[in-house]
Amino acid sequence: MSMEFALLVAVGFFAQLVDGALGMAFGLIATTVMLSMGLPPAQASAATHTAEVATTGASGLSHLYFRNIDPKLFLTLGVAGVAGGVLGAYILSNVDGRAIRPFIAAYLLIVGLLILLKAFRLSPTSEDARPGQAAPLGLVGGFLDAIGGGGWGPIVTSTLIGSGHAPRRVIGSVNAAEFFVTVAIATAFFIELGLAHLEYIAALVIGGVLAAPLGGYLVRHIAAHRLMALVGLLVSTLAVIQLARALG
Repeated sequence: MSMEFALLVAVGFFAQLVDGALGMAFGLIATTVMLSMGLPPAQASAATHTAEVATTGASGLSHLYFRNIDPKLFLTLGVAGVAGGVLGAYILSNVDGRAIRPFIAAYLLIVGLLILLKAFRLSPTSEDARPGQAAPLGLVGGFLDAIGGGGWGPIVTSTLIGSGHAPRRVIGSVNAAEFFVTVAIATAFFIELGLAHLEYIAALVIGGVLAAPLGGYLVRHIAAHRLMALVGLLVSTLAVIQLARALG
């Protein structure tokens, strides 16, 4: 087993553990790490989303078991997210990877800083999220998720929770909807780019599937702002490194 494979198994485990508990971060962490390993943006996003088909499916089932899903919110997010994700995957597959790399790094840096900001501003209530608010969030979140290899959770979950909605129901619904968004994005990338980097995909799947069942449990027992701060710091740091390499 190569060092890269072992590293990505660990990355997949950690990323999915955080994603299951917060409703965000698998794509951001996995994509940022693979960009650091030298993959072009489109290939990194494609590998991440292909692996996420397995991890989001397992995570969604975990949240279903623990009754963390709001059916109306889940359906609205899923439909809008699929539309935005397919559009983003098509655009990213047809641009020069070297030209877009600095913009992807800058996007990841902004998202990381936003996560850090939201980590210290969470004030959730027991209010249920309104499905009408979810449609535009799902569309934008799906689009940015495909473009940057991550963004579904930070855009959708952070906004809904930051607006004062019940974290458990939001996280469960967002994670369940993400499965369908991920399938759509991965399919679009496969049509445009084919299937590559199978070793990376397999490593992320192994680590992610091992961690996925724990997410539905952790969301009930962990302080969300602490995990968000950790993810924001990690993504921001890796993005700064990528931005420096892309511009240097």
